[in-house]
Parts: sequence; C-alpha cells; structure tokens
Amino acid sequence: MRVVFAGTPEVALPSLTALDASAHELVAVVTRPDAPQGRSKRLVPSPVAEWAARHGVETLKPARPSEPDFVRRLAELRPDCCPVVAYGALIPSPVLAVPTHGWVNVHFSLLPAWRGAAPVQRAILAGDTRTGITVFDLVAALDAGPVYRQEASELGGAETAGAVLARLADRGAELLIEVLEGIENGTLEATPQPEEGVTLAPKLTVADARIDWTQPAAAIDRQVRACNPTPIAWTTRAGDRFRVLLARPHAGTVLAPGELRLDKRSVHVGTGRGVLELLTVQPAGKRAMPAADWGRGLGEVPGGFE
Repeated sequence: MRVVFAGTPEVALPSLTALDASAHELVAVVTRPDAPQGRSKRLVPSPVAEWAARHGVETLKPARPSEPDFVRRLAELRPDCCPVVAYGALIPSPVLAVPTHGWVNVHFSLLPAWRGAAPVQRAILAGDTRTGITVFDLVAALDAGPVYRQEASELGGAETAGAVLARLADRGAELLIEVLEGIENGTLEATPQPEEGVTLAPKLTVADARIDWTQPAAAIDRQVRACNPTPIAWTTRAGDRFRVLLARPHAGTVLAPGELRLDKRSVHVGTGRGVLELLTVQPAGKRAMPAADWGRGLGEVPGGFE
C-alpha cells in the first residue's frame, strides 16, 4: 500500500521506522509545524520531521489539516492509507475521506477509556493497574472510531509516563504493521467501540503538575510519574519553583505536609497521608540531580515546601 504517515513526537518514531522497513510504500509524512523551543524561541522541527529530513521523505506541515494546499497535495499523493501516531490535531471529515482505507490510528489506551492527548498520563494519575494499545479507524469524533486491534498491558507501579509510552510505542509499531497487512488483504474488519466506559484524557498542564502536599503520598507519587517527562511535577520552596522528577512513597516518621527531613542518603517530605521520598529533583536554576545530593548541599533546613 501507498501510505502517508502522520505523527509528531518521538513516540511516533517506532511506527514510522517500522513502516519504512515494511513492504508498504512510504510516500510522505504529515507533522505539526516547527515549534519555538527554549529561551531563544528558535523554531525546531518535530522528531518526525527530523526523521523525514534524514531519510529524504517529503514532509507536509500544515498549520491546520483543513488547509486547501495540504488537502490538494494529499490527494495528489494518492495514499491507500494514512497511519497516525500522536499527530496532535483533529483530522476533518473531508480529509479523512482522501485515502482509500482511511486513517488508522495507534492510540495508547484500551479505548473507549482515556480518549484524548494524554492517555498514559491520565491512566497513571488515576491509579489504573493496566493500560494498552488500540489500533482503530479514525473518525471525526475524538478517538471514537471502530477498533481493528487491541492489546492490554500492565502498568508497573514505579513506571513513569515516558517509560510506559516508550514500550507501548514499540509494540504499537508491530500491531500497526499487522493491521495494515490485514486491511490490505481483506482479512481484518473494525468493530465499533462500546458506548460505556468512555473517559477523557486531556493534556496535562503546568497547573496539573503542581504538587499539593496535603494529598496522600501515593497520589503525589502517581502525579510525579504521570508528569515525567512533561510537564514535570513541581512545588515551591522559599518562593522558587522546585521540580520533582522521581519520588516514591516511604514508610517512615510522620511529617507535616511539605515538611522536609534530611539525612546523608535521603530526602523525605511529609504529605496528607504518609511520607514521600524524593529521588531526583531539579532546584530552580540548576540541573536535575539526585535528591540526596541536593539535600547534602543544604546544611540546615530553613523550611519545607509550600
């Protein structure tokens, strides 16, 4: 089949690489426009755009997928199918109709649970014990199309969102190739999603990532893992923002919410229920470091987290 791949972040690369190595003909990629990065706000291409540039694959970067020039070029490419992984924009109905076999999306949840941009993050935040992969036919409604394949996967109790996405992305690439083969040879049909069990997974914001130390340690641990690698959980200390990249609940002395307790090997913080041990932190203006190293550099502790 002639395919045009749509995706933007790094999590899309395993599927893109698998497509390029398959018997299918990769004729172009669609990705989000270059985005400003860092303090300089320099425009930087997406990981998918960088991959396409290295491999000499035509790249389309519409600001909106409804743009006439994009729709015209997509029609000229005559794709049989458009595989999608984390593209980042809704595809309107007229564009969905361009490829013969539609747009086939790899989504990292067991739909209809966690429809939206952050399914793994929301699953971790909610305390789910499993997640999965759904390969489905894209429709105009958000992640509501009929399902070709679905596979469950357990959620490890210490996994960050980044770690879960990395392993699901690799398996999702394999499932995508299997689904495309089934579509091509006519042996695979999509099944409608159930109407019950729909939950939504909007993108996590910086506000979502702020730690409330009155919450239980287990809930804060889930928040820290859900927000890694982005937007990164944070708190404040003496008015400065302080990021927490890794932590874990700890059975220890009861501390007041936000209260710090240090020793040579560890940093503990009180919560609304239980104690949280900080493992990797990033104080304002510094690089990420082991929490114990940060703690040893404090000397006396003048105050806790706010």
